[in-house]
Order: sequence, then C-alpha cells, then structure tokens
Amino acid sequence: MEFVCYTAWDELPESANALFETAGKKSIFFSKLWFENLLKTGLSKDETTLLACVIDKDEVLAVLPLSPRDGENYQSLKHLYTSLSTLLLGESRRDEILACLVEGLRQLPARSLQLDPIAEDDTNLDRLQLALESSGYACHRYFRFHNWIHKTRGESYSDYMAARPSRVRNTIARKKRKLEREHGYQVRLFTGDNLQQGLTDYNAVYTASWKANEVFEGFIKGLAEHLSKPGWLRLAILYVENKPVAAQFWFVAHGKASIFKLAYDEAWKQYSPGSILIAYLMEYVIDTDKVEEIDFLTGDDAYKQDWMSERRQRWRMSCIDNSPSRGRDTNLLTATWGVLKRLKEKVYN
Repeated sequence: MEFVCYTAWDELPESANALFETAGKKSIFFSKLWFENLLKTGLSKDETTLLACVIDKDEVLAVLPLSPRDGENYQSLKHLYTSLSTLLLGESRRDEILACLVEGLRQLPARSLQLDPIAEDDTNLDRLQLALESSGYACHRYFRFHNWIHKTRGESYSDYMAARPSRVRNTIARKKRKLEREHGYQVRLFTGDNLQQGLTDYNAVYTASWKANEVFEGFIKGLAEHLSKPGWLRLAILYVENKPVAAQFWFVAHGKASIFKLAYDEAWKQYSPGSILIAYLMEYVIDTDKVEEIDFLTGDDAYKQDWMSERRQRWRMSCIDNSPSRGRDTNLLTATWGVLKRLKEKVYN
C-alpha cells in the first residue's frame, strides 16, 4: 500500500472507476462524469490538479481530489457550481488506508487543507479528520450554506402538491390559465436528442434574465453533454409563441433529482414562468422518474422553502498542520516529484 499523486485525470488507474461509481450513487458531484467535465471545461488557467491516492498494487483504494493553492494551501478540487465534496474511500481496511493517505499528505507541503462544501454526516470525512488530528493537524468546521431538500417517500405528484402552501398551488394554477389564455405556451424536455437546440434556448433565456450571461457556458454545455449519455439530464424550456422564456437545468441519477440552474426572461415575469416550469419538472421527476429525493443544492432563498420540506447544512473542514517539524520540502514541485517519480518507475520498469 502506498501514497501516489496524479496530476492529470488520464493518469488515474482504471481501477479508480469502482470508487467513483460507488460514490456517484450518493451524489453526482462525486461521479466520474462530474470530474471529467470539471477537468475538461471548468478549471481556470492557473488552477492545477492533484489527485491524492492510496493504491495497493493495481487497485486504487482512496482518491482525494485536490487543487494546490499558494504553495502550502490545498483545497477541494471543485467548481463554483460544485455543491458537495468528499473523500472517495474503499469499504475495507479504512484505518490503514487513511493512515497511508495522511502520511502521504504530510510528505507534501500541505500545511493547510480545506475541504468544502461537505455534508455534516459524511463518515469518510469524519474518519479523515480523526486521522489528520492524530497526525498533528488541527481541524475545525465552518458553516458554508444551507441546502433544501424534499424526500418523496413514495408520494405522487398530486400528494406532493397538496402539501405545498395554498398560495403556491393557487398562483401556479392561475398563472398557467392566464398564460395559456393570453398567449399559449408549451414545455419541451431535452434529455439528449437535439441537445444543441436546448442549450441554445437555455442561453437565450439566461441572457434575457436577471442573471445576464452564463459565465460558464462551456462548463454547462460540457455537463449537459456528459449527463445526457447515461440519461441523467433534464433540461426543460418553456416557450411562449415559439420563444424560449424560461429554462431549467436539472439532473436525475440514482433516485435523486437535483435542481441545478434556473432562469426566466424578466419580460414575462408577470406570468411566473419559472414557477410553472418547476411544477412541470416536479411532476416529471416524481411521477415518471420516481425519485426518492429532490435537492435544491445551494442556497437559502425564501422561495425554496415553498417547494422543499427539509433544510440541511453544508460545511467547510479546515485543517492546519501544527506539528513543530513537518520534515518535508516547502516547494510543491520538488515535494511531489519523489512520489510521481516512484509512480513512473513502476510503470516503465
């Protein structure tokens, strides 16, 4: 068992796929598809990647995706749109794996380690924190943001809507009638076919919304393409007189629906097209996809409480190595070279 760092995604051994597949069932943000798109379209020019791994022969036992910052500071490998981070960890020999991982991190100039956003009930990170603290790190957790969710518990869409506030139900019914009577409308759901048209219309709505322009258009396009392959994409566009006026980007995987991006053309605000579209997708994921959980991901916006039933907290875990003698080179490239050199010798000798 040894600690190895990879600085590129395609360096990861194929056996790492099993970890991403298992973790991806808990959250799409832990999946291989998410990281592939992130590394391809989501990093700035000055960002670097460090995939800190524990391997045993050809088997990858743990992956901690990191991004080195400012020499001694390391943080989770993430995007602005990342709603959850974790440590990918195998099911067996966890104490031994974590001891190896922490010892490897101490060979790097990793004086500061910040992992976020994280769930408060992530047992993998709980174990990592204990291992880090045992090795001389001081770890603390800080609140990052709230996360609204709804667990369906086998309910139908009708059951779900019956439990929403009466003003929400009445507003949607009234606005749908008004929009249909005065202009007519239709909703189109893109899951893979004719995806380019869906993305074009999504961007048109975004440009006309209060959000101005989609700064990460390449990331969104890549994510939609990646998620459409396994059928996880739910990109819905509401059209009025053949013009896109509201757009929502959701994804559905492993029984969970995630509400990723919402936008509407402010010129049509009086008809509440965003609420009409949320109701449409809620019906679809509950009655057709049969999801067990619906997740609003990031933020404590007041309107989210109307649609969800539970609120969770997301945290940052910040760890600083306070040991008096770390015994490692303070230069990142020099420190990582020994680990990378051993890897290359294994591959080419």
